[in-house]
Amino acid sequence: MKKMSVADAAAFFGVSKEAVHNRIRRGSLQSVVENGVKMVLVDENKKKTAPKRALKNSSNDERYYKLLEAQNAKLQERVEVLENETRSLRDQKEQMLIEERQKIERIYKEKDEQLKNILQTLSSKFMLGAPLEEDDETVEAEMVELEEEIESNVISLKKYLKKSGFSKKRTEKIKKRFQKNAKKDDERVIVIGSKYYLDTAKYDYSDLVK
Repeated sequence: MKKMSVADAAAFFGVSKEAVHNRIRRGSLQSVVENGVKMVLVDENKKKTAPKRALKNSSNDERYYKLLEAQNAKLQERVEVLENETRSLRDQKEQMLIEERQKIERIYKEKDEQLKNILQTLSSKFMLGAPLEEDDETVEAEMVELEEEIESNVISLKKYLKKSGFSKKRTEKIKKRFQKNAKKDDERVIVIGSKYYLDTAKYDYSDLVK
């Protein structure tokens, strides 16, 4: 019998140190304690071979790891496909939003140009000989004629109130609200000269006409 440390015994039998401790607890290996160190009594005549189970397990582990690697490779490929699909969908959505925004901007740019043309036309009329004492009714008639060139959703406050059939008292309150908000630079209130306009397709005026 030869005395060996647990580590040496593990190397001798080709097992782990934990396996050596298990053998000692089961009694298949003898041990002694010298100077506080556990020593294993080993018969050197015993052939140093790895247990068949260990070899079998090693072979199974190798096949298992190869299987995991193959599955991992397939999963990685699937992840890449999904990432590409997600990226493509995100790009398509962004492009749709950009096109929709550009479409809306074009619509309102055209409206702005129409309103600018109205202002220029009015200025030209007044500067090219329109009498300064011209009464309000004539000016109103010209404005109404020009309004017909604007899309139906852009309407003067006067025409809007007339169509709505509000009471005189309520009409006056609504006019005051528009005047007040125009001074606050409320973008919903379009001001041309002394008149106010509403763009009912673009803005909500429920708080002003309540």
